[in-house]
Amino acid sequence: MHSFTKPFCFCLKFQNYTMQFRSKTAHVHRQSLIFNLPKEVYQHLACYVPKIYCLGPNLNPQNEDLLTPLLLQSPLEWYLCGEEPSVGLAKLEQNNQPSQLCGHVFKVGEPTYSCRECAADPTCVLCMQCFLGSVHKEHRYRMTTSGGGGFCDCGDTEAWKKGPYCQKHEPNISDSSQKDPLANMSEEMIVRTHNVFSIILKYAVDMLTWDKEDELPEGLEPPNTSRQTKPLRVQVMHSSVVAHQCFALKALTWLGQIIRYSDALRRILCQVGLQRGPEGENSSLVDTLMLCDSKMWKGARNVYHQLFMSSLLMDSKYKKLFAIQFAKNYECLQSDYVKDDHDREFSVTYLSVQMFTVPSLARMLITEENLMTTIIRTFMDHLRHRDLQGHFQFERYTAQQAFKFRRVQSLIGDLKYVLISRPTEWTDQLREKYLEGFDAFLELLKCMQGMDPVVRQVGQHIEMEPEWEAAFTLQMKLTHIISMMQEWCASDERVLIEAYKKCLSALTHCHSGFTDGEQPITLCMCGHSVDTIRYCVSQEKVSIHLPVSRLLAGLHALLSKTEVAYRFPEQLPLSELSPPMLIEHPLRCLILCAQVHAGMWRRNGFSLVNQIYYYHNVKCRVEMFDKDLIMLQAGASMMDPNHFLMIMLSRFELYHIFSSADCRKRYSRENANKDVLQQNNTLIEEMLHLVIMIVGERYTAGVGQVESSDETRREIVHQLCIRPMAHSELVKALSENENKETGMERVIDSVSLFKKPGVTGRGLYKLRPECAKMFNLYFYHYSRADQSKAEEAQRKIKRQNGEDSVLPPPVLPQFGPLFASLVNMLQCDVLLGILGAVLQWAMEPSGGHWSESMLQRVLHLIGMGLVEEQQHLIGSADDDTNFNFILKISRPGEAPANTPSILALLETLQNAPHLEVHKDMIRWILKTVTNIKTTRVCTASAPPSDSSGHSQEEMVRDKDKAERKRKAEMARLRREKIMAQMSEMQRHFINENKELFQQSLEELDPSTSSTLDSCDSTLVCVGPRRWRAGGSERRQMVTCILCQEEQEIRTDGKAMVLAAFVQRSTVMSKNRKRPPHNPDKYDPLFMHPDLSFGTHTGSCGHIMHSHCWQRYFEAVQAKEQRRQQRLRVHTSYDVENGEFLCPLCECLSNTVIPLLPLTKTSCSSEQPDLSQWLSIISQQMKALLSAHRKAADAEGVDDMDGVNDCPPPDGFKLDYSPKNPYSSTIKEMLTTFGTATYKVGLKVHPNEQDPRVPIMCWGSCAYTIQCIERLLVDEEKPLFGSLPCRQDDCLSSLTRFGSACWTVSSHTTVQNHFIRLLAGLVPDPRVENTPCILDIDMFHLLVSLVLSHPAILCLDSSGLSADAAQLHFLHLVTVAHVVQILLTSVPEEMRMEQESGGAEREEEENVCMLYNTLRTWFHCSGVMLSFHSGWHLWHCVKAGILPYLRAAALFFHYLNGAPAPPEFHSAGEWEALCGYLCLPSNLLQLYYNNQELMEPLCAAGSSEQFPRESNHLIELPGDYSALINQASSFTCPKSGGDKSRAPTLCLVCGAMLCSQSYCCQTELEGEDVGACTAHTFACGAGVGIFLRVRESQVLFLAGKTKGCFYAPPYLDDYGETDQGLRRGNPLHLCQERYRKVQKLWRQHSITEEIGHAQEANQTLVGIDWQHL
Repeated sequence: MHSFTKPFCFCLKFQNYTMQFRSKTAHVHRQSLIFNLPKEVYQHLACYVPKIYCLGPNLNPQNEDLLTPLLLQSPLEWYLCGEEPSVGLAKLEQNNQPSQLCGHVFKVGEPTYSCRECAADPTCVLCMQCFLGSVHKEHRYRMTTSGGGGFCDCGDTEAWKKGPYCQKHEPNISDSSQKDPLANMSEEMIVRTHNVFSIILKYAVDMLTWDKEDELPEGLEPPNTSRQTKPLRVQVMHSSVVAHQCFALKALTWLGQIIRYSDALRRILCQVGLQRGPEGENSSLVDTLMLCDSKMWKGARNVYHQLFMSSLLMDSKYKKLFAIQFAKNYECLQSDYVKDDHDREFSVTYLSVQMFTVPSLARMLITEENLMTTIIRTFMDHLRHRDLQGHFQFERYTAQQAFKFRRVQSLIGDLKYVLISRPTEWTDQLREKYLEGFDAFLELLKCMQGMDPVVRQVGQHIEMEPEWEAAFTLQMKLTHIISMMQEWCASDERVLIEAYKKCLSALTHCHSGFTDGEQPITLCMCGHSVDTIRYCVSQEKVSIHLPVSRLLAGLHALLSKTEVAYRFPEQLPLSELSPPMLIEHPLRCLILCAQVHAGMWRRNGFSLVNQIYYYHNVKCRVEMFDKDLIMLQAGASMMDPNHFLMIMLSRFELYHIFSSADCRKRYSRENANKDVLQQNNTLIEEMLHLVIMIVGERYTAGVGQVESSDETRREIVHQLCIRPMAHSELVKALSENENKETGMERVIDSVSLFKKPGVTGRGLYKLRPECAKMFNLYFYHYSRADQSKAEEAQRKIKRQNGEDSVLPPPVLPQFGPLFASLVNMLQCDVLLGILGAVLQWAMEPSGGHWSESMLQRVLHLIGMGLVEEQQHLIGSADDDTNFNFILKISRPGEAPANTPSILALLETLQNAPHLEVHKDMIRWILKTVTNIKTTRVCTASAPPSDSSGHSQEEMVRDKDKAERKRKAEMARLRREKIMAQMSEMQRHFINENKELFQQSLEELDPSTSSTLDSCDSTLVCVGPRRWRAGGSERRQMVTCILCQEEQEIRTDGKAMVLAAFVQRSTVMSKNRKRPPHNPDKYDPLFMHPDLSFGTHTGSCGHIMHSHCWQRYFEAVQAKEQRRQQRLRVHTSYDVENGEFLCPLCECLSNTVIPLLPLTKTSCSSEQPDLSQWLSIISQQMKALLSAHRKAADAEGVDDMDGVNDCPPPDGFKLDYSPKNPYSSTIKEMLTTFGTATYKVGLKVHPNEQDPRVPIMCWGSCAYTIQCIERLLVDEEKPLFGSLPCRQDDCLSSLTRFGSACWTVSSHTTVQNHFIRLLAGLVPDPRVENTPCILDIDMFHLLVSLVLSHPAILCLDSSGLSADAAQLHFLHLVTVAHVVQILLTSVPEEMRMEQESGGAEREEEENVCMLYNTLRTWFHCSGVMLSFHSGWHLWHCVKAGILPYLRAAALFFHYLNGAPAPPEFHSAGEWEALCGYLCLPSNLLQLYYNNQELMEPLCAAGSSEQFPRESNHLIELPGDYSALINQASSFTCPKSGGDKSRAPTLCLVCGAMLCSQSYCCQTELEGEDVGACTAHTFACGAGVGIFLRVRESQVLFLAGKTKGCFYAPPYLDDYGETDQGLRRGNPLHLCQERYRKVQKLWRQHSITEEIGHAQEANQTLVGIDWQHL
C-alpha cells in the first residue's frame, strides 16, 4: 500500500476504534472494565504497534510521529478524561495548584547558578529564569554550564538557607499547600487514571526489560500470524519486538507529558510505580526498571530517568519512598554500575545526588536504612586487592582493575552527599547509626594505614617506578570525607568522645606489632635520659599513608577546641595514651621528607618525589602534613620536652652528633666524606625547622586559641608576602572545603588592598603594610622557593621604608589548654644544648661543618623564646612566670666543660666578620634581651611606671635614627658629585665637536625659511604651488638591519626594502554578502563604494638591502626544506606562500616594499586651467586610443572598422619610450612587491605580465590609507603626527612605490587603464563598460588616476606639469564625490534649522542650487525628494566628504613629501584641510567655476550612504551568562536539532557556528575544513575573530594553518578572565579589552598577533586549526 494511503486507512480505523472505546467507557460497569481493559489495550497495541513502527523497508519517522499520537495515545487520553482530551486536560490544568518546585531539567551547556552564600551545598542550582527572579543575583554566586540531566532546585526549602523561591514560584499565602492533590479529582477519574497508568507503565517496563529477541510477552503476540518455529541462526531481533520497544519509550514520554497537567496525575503515577508487585520485596515497577538499568540501551535509560525526575522526585511524599527503595537496592545498583561501560550520567546511580543531598532524606536514610555503612561497605567490597597485612595494594593493577577503581570512586561522591550538611539536632538512633558508619570508615582507613611502604634504595637505582597514584587518588577523594566526619563528630559531644575512643583503639590495633623485633635503647643527653626503640627511617620500611593517626590528631584538636577534654576528663582515655606511640609514625613520615630533601633517597626515583610533593600540596596537606604536625604537637605536649627532642634526634639519626660530650667543639667528623657532611647539615636544618613548627604553628582551632578565619587570614598574609597576587592564585593556594569554599572573601579585605587591572593583566591583591608584622619566615606551608622569595620581598620592603631588614619571629596566639605545655620546649635543656652547639660551631667560618640556614634557624628559635617571654610578661601581672628564657640562655655550661652561655656566644658572634648577613638578627636579639631585662627590673621595683623601659628603647631607637641620617647624607653627597662629573663631560664634548653642532643648526635654518617663502606662508601638498623639498630634505640615509651598512636611498643605487605583509581584508566592507569573484575574470579597476573587500599592506618598519633580504629568504627556504625532511610540523609562517619572519622583530611578513626617493619636479610658471587641461587630455586620449587600436589591427585583430586617425596634440610623442630611471635591483624589487600584491589580493598564481598588477598596487595603496584614516578617527587622534613610525614608513613607501610601479609594467596597459579611469569621470563614447558614478569609490579613483598619469605624462614634452594634473584630478574627483553624496543623502526634515553666519549662507545656497539641478536631471528616476534645507544639505556634504579629504591629505602628504601642517583642531579642521589640499573651503565653487565641464554626469544607481560608518565588532551582552544561554539553545544546523558541542560566535558578523565537529565540515579548495575556517573565508577574507562560548576564549584564525587563543573581553569582579569557565565567578564585559580586540582587527594585526603567539608557544603550532 502507498505510504500516503496507509495513514489514511489507519485514521478511519482510529475513528471506529475511539467510537467503540467511548461507548465502552460510558456503558460498561467499572468492575468488568478493570477485568477487560488490560486485555483490550494489549490487543490494540499488538495490532497497531508493529504496523506503525515497521511500515516498510525504510524507517519513516514522519509517519511514526503522525500515527503514534493518533492511533495509540489518543484513545488512552479519551478514556482517561472521559471526554475530548483537549477539553479534559485543560480542565485538569485549570484546577491544578501550580507547583512550587521548578523542576526544569537542564540541557547540555545550559547555564546554572549556585549561590555561594545561601545554597545548602554546591549541588543546589537554579536555572537562568529562576535565578534572575531570585534574591541570589545580588549575592556572591557561581555560574557553570550544565552537563545535562540535573534539574532546577527553585522552591526546595531544604536546598537554600534563605530565599528558596523566585518570584515565579513564590507560594500563595492563602494556599494550604499540604493538602492531598487527589482531593479535587473525582473518584471515577482516579480509578480510570490508575487503570491506564498501571497498564501503560507495566507494558513499558515489560518491553524495556524484555530479553527474548524473537517472542513477545503474553497478550502482545500479533493476531493470526503463523510463527516461525525454527531458531534463527543469526541473533536478529524480531521487528515486532523492536517496534514495541520503540513505542514503550514513546509511552513513557507520553506519561511524562500527561502528568504535567496535574499534580494529582503525578501522584497516581507515583503510586502505580511504587506499588508492590506479587513477588513481594523490590518487585514494584520502579524497582524493576532500576535493577535492569545496566541491561538497557542509553536512549531507554535517558527516557525513564527523565520520567523519574518529573514524577517521583517532584512529589515530596514519593521522593521519600523512592529514596528508601533506592537505598535498599543501593549495593546492587552500584555493582551493576561498576560492571557497566556507560558513563555515570547514563546510570540510575546518577540520581543519588537528587536524594542524598536533601538533609532530611539523608538523615532518614542513615537512621532507617543504615546508608552510611552500606556505602562504605560496598566501596570496600570492590577494592579486594590487599596485601598480607590487609592494606590496599594497587601495585600492578590490570587495566580492568584500574577501570573498576575509577568507577568505584563515585561511591565516595555519594558518601560526600550524605555528609554534606551537618546535623543540628542528634537523636540516639542517629548517634548509633553514625558511629556504626564511623566504625566502617575506620575499617577503610585501617586498610590504608601503612599502604605503599617504601624502603631506601642504596647502591643501585630502583628498576621500576612503583605505582603510587592510585593511593593518592584515594587519599584526595577521601580528604573532604575525613574533614566532614570530624565536623559531624564536633557537633555532638557524646559522638566526639565515642569516635575518639574508637579511633584510638583502631590506632592501637594498627600499632599492635609496633615494638616487636625492634630492640629497646636508652638515650642520655644534658642530664636527661629516655627509653625508646632503635629505628632508622633510612633502613626500614616507611609509609606516607597514615589516615588513622591523622584522624585521631584531628579529633584530639577538636577535644581541645570544644573543651570536651576539660569537662569530661573521666570519659576520655587520655591517661592510657602512650605519647611515644602516637608520635612514632607521623615523625617517621616527616623525617622521610627531610631525608628526601637531603638527597638520601634519590635512587628511589620520581615516584617518591611525587608522593612528597602531594603530601605537602594544598589538595592533600590538610589531612596529611598538617595533621602529622598536630599529632607531634599532641604527643610532645604530653611528654617531657627533653625526652621528645631526644627521640626526635634519634629518629633524625643526629643523636650521635649532639650527645657526645664535646659536641660544642665544632663536631670533628673523622675524615667524614663531603656528602655525609652535607646530608647531616640539611638534616639539622630540617630538624630545627620542625622544632620551629611544633612550637610556632598555633593557627589551628584547638591547638591555639584562634578561629578558622584567623587561619585563613594568616594563609593569605603569607601568600601576599611573596608578591601581590590575583584572586585565582590565592584561591589555588588555599585549601577548599567540601563546598569548594576557602573562606577567603570574609577576611581578604582586612589584610589586603585590591588594585584593579588595566587593559591587560589582572586585578591584584597587595598586602596591607600593617599586616607585615604577622610574617613568619618559617611558615609551615611555604615551599623552599616560596620561602626565599618571601624573605627577599620582605627585606626589600623594609629597606625601602628605611627600617632594619631584620625579620623577627611574629607574636603568636596562646596555645589551647591541652597544648599549653609545648612552650616549655623552647627552654628545655636539650634544645638549649643544640642551640649552643650550633652557635659554638659558627664561631669559626664554615668549612662545610655548619650552614648559614642552620644558624638562621637557631637565631629564629632564640627570637621565638624571647618573644614568648615578652608575651608572658605582658600577660601575667605578677612576675613569677615559670617561663624565663633569658635566665636559661645566660647560664654557662656545667663545671668540667665550662662552655660559654648562649648569650655570651651571641655577644661574641655579633662582631664576627664572616657573619655579616646575620648581624641584624643578632643585634635585634641582644636589644630585645636588654628590653626584657629592663622590663623585669622595672616591674619588680616600681610596677606603675614603666618609663625607664621606654627610655632604654628610645635611646636605641635614636641611635638607629642618627645612623640612618648619616648614611642618607653620604649617599646624597655621592650623587651630587657624580652629576657634576657628568655635566662637565658633556660640556667638554660640545666644545670639542663645535663645528658638528654648528653645521646641524645651519641645516635646520634655511629649510624652514625657504618653505615659508615659497608657499605664501601656507603649506600646500598638491598642485603647482605645493611645497617642494630642497636637496637636503630629499636625501635619506638608512641602515640595513642585516649587514648594518648605512646607505642613501637613490634611484640608481642599491635597492633598500621594507619587510611588509600584504593581506586580503574585509575590515571596511559594507557588504559581506557579496559572492566571491572569479579570480581569473575579475576586473578590479573600479572599486565599488561598499569596499566589499580590499588589499591591505602593513609593515614592521625594518629596512634591509634587497640582496641581504634575498640571501636571508633563501636561507629560510633551505632551512624549511631540511626541516620538512626531519619532522613534519607547521611553523608559524608558510614559506611556500613567500612568508618569512622579519629578521629583527620576528613579525610575520610575505614580501618587501622598495624604498624610493622623492621625485624631483620642476614647476613651470604657466599652467593651463581646468578647461584647457581637459581639452588637451581628451586630445591625448583620442590619439592614444587610435594608436592602440592601430597596433591591435596590425596584430591582426580586425574588429575596429572606421576608427579615424586622431593627430596627437603638440609635444605629445606617441612612439616615445621613456628611459627607466631605476637601477636593476630597484626594478626587480618593484616587480617583486607588485606581483606579491597581485597574487595575495586576487588569490591567483603570480604573473608579473598580468595587466591587473598595477591596478592591485594602486588599490592596496588607497585601501591602506582609507583604513588608517578610519582608525585615526575611531581613536580620536589627529590626522598627522600620531601614527607610529612603522605605519608612517609603510604609507610613505607604499605611495611612492605606487607612483613608480608603472615603470615596470607595459606602458600601453597602464595608459589603457588611465583612459578607462578618466572615462569614469569624464564620459568618453569610445570607452565601453564604464560604471555609474555611484558605483565607484572616489578615493580609489583619485589614487589610481594620480598614480597612473605618469605613464601618459612621460609622452608629453609640452611642459605640462604633474602637479597641475594632480590638482585637476583632485578637483574633478571631489566634485564627483559631492554629487555622489547629494544623490545618496537621505533628507532628515526633522532636523532643527541652525542659524548660520553669513560665511555659510553662500555655501548653503550653492548646495541647494546643485541639488535642484540634480533633481531636474534625475526627476524621472524618483531617487531624489524635494528638499529645501540648505543648512542640512551643506552639513550632509561636509560630513560625507570629510573622510575622503582626510585620506587625500594623507595620500598627497606621503606622495609629494610635503611636511604635515600644524596640528588640525576639530574646530578649524575643515579650513585647514581645504587649504592643505589647495581646495576652496566652499567646495561647490569647484562646480560653479567650471559648470559646463562638470555637467556630463551619468544616471544614478543605488549606492552607499556617506560618510561610511566605521565597522565595529558586534555588540556583546554585558553578562556572560546571556551568551551561554544563547549558545545552549543553538543547535547544529546539519545534525537535525542536535546540540552543538562547541558553539562559536563570529565577532565580526554575529553568526553562531558549530565548531570543532565533523558534522559541519565543508570542503574548501579541495580540503575538509571546520565551520570556523570556512566562515573566515566567507566573512573575513581568510581572517576570523571568534568567541568560543563554552570555553570563554577568543579564537583568532588566519588562513587554514594559523590560529591562536586570545584572552576574552569578559572579566570577573577580580579583574581576571576565566578561560574554560573553571572558576565559575560571574563574568562581565570589559569594554576596554573588547576595544583592544577591535583595534587589533581594525589595524589588520590579527595575523601578526597569531604569528607572535605561535612563535612564543610552540604547542599552538601543532593544533589543526583548519578543523575548528
